[in-house]
Amino acid sequence: QVQLVESGGGLTQAGGSLRLSCVASGPIFRINAMEWYRQAPGEQRELVAGITVGGHATYGESVKGRFTISRDNDKNTAELQMDRLKPDDTAIYHCKMRIGARISGVRSVTDYWGQGTQVTVSS
Repeated sequence: QVQLVESGGGLTQAGGSLRLSCVASGPIFRINAMEWYRQAPGEQRELVAGITVGGHATYGESVKGRFTISRDNDKNTAELQMDRLKPDDTAIYHCKMRIGARISGVRSVTDYWGQGTQVTVSS
């Protein structure tokens, strides 16, 4: 069974930094895109950042220049470094990975989501 476990959320003041981590485990043979999303109360889910296998990163307009996504393919890990945080960054952050896994003898590629981690930025 494939699982994604996130960590690193918390409470910080405006201008501060947090680093989120997402680790995938299970019968994985490949991980394609890794992405971070966020959802604030009453808002739609928003793509924050994504990174390809080759390391090409893309960012949502609201976080460009402040957030940095990275990945470690050997450790099946995605990280999101968040700097110069603003109160508007307050949300639950989820990682998503497109993972190739062999389960019950069957190889398939599926999107998996983490459980989410709360990020709160006070003014």
